[in-house]
Amino acid sequence: MASKPTRKTIETLAVALRTAGETGNACAPIRTNLIEGDVDSAYAVQETNTKFWLDSGRRLVGRKIGLTSKVVQTQLGVDQPDFGMLFADMAYSDGEEIPFDALIAPKIEGEISFVLGDDLDMERPTIADVTNAIAYAAASIEIVDSRVKDWNISILDTVADNASAGAFILGNTPHMLEDFDSRLCGMVIEHRGEPVSVGAGAACLGNPLNAVVWLAREMVTRGRPLIAGDIVMSGALGPMVAAQPGEVYEVRINGLGSVRAVFGEKS
Repeated sequence: MASKPTRKTIETLAVALRTAGETGNACAPIRTNLIEGDVDSAYAVQETNTKFWLDSGRRLVGRKIGLTSKVVQTQLGVDQPDFGMLFADMAYSDGEEIPFDALIAPKIEGEISFVLGDDLDMERPTIADVTNAIAYAAASIEIVDSRVKDWNISILDTVADNASAGAFILGNTPHMLEDFDSRLCGMVIEHRGEPVSVGAGAACLGNPLNAVVWLAREMVTRGRPLIAGDIVMSGALGPMVAAQPGEVYEVRINGLGSVRAVFGEKS
């Protein structure tokens, strides 16, 4: 039976992913260095880089949830979502130009993001705890990006790679939960006026709030509970779209308005 990876192996894998992100040169898949299905070791790689970045002065501002689609879960052979860390230097404003060269192979997703007004550090947070803790929601764009070459990833690769987090854009208009239906709201990503991805809230674990409940419980279990002020990107509402340099993509979500990702030219 294969043995768990050593601390040295975890550190080596963390450095490989970190270096790929810093240089823009994607690395080989790391899953061959881990036991198949050993998600906890993949999270250990992620946590190693999280601690490194926090020690280096990056500011943690929230979390992103991935693998919220049952279809994608089946494709990757998993039965639950995953999560990654959001740092302040990953945030862009609506319409602010995003340097394309700062990314490797970006793709965009339309999501509902929630901003917390209260901590969620209690044991096994419930849906009531989550809804009471949410200050507001906003339309948002997640820019996913893989430090693994050619997006050749498994669940272990993406978990270790901070859930393939790249950048994010939070819409400027906050909305209270009672102002929209998070399960039934429709989403469209438009490029040059044409829809390139469509979806709805129900595509995200049946309701984006279900994803936040899962995350809140997972974060308590793993010792990094969600706190007031955290941004939670709850997961894609439709298929992701490959981003191109010099292009603009607009996400519209019923009841939440719109938000734009503007990419700079590639040098």
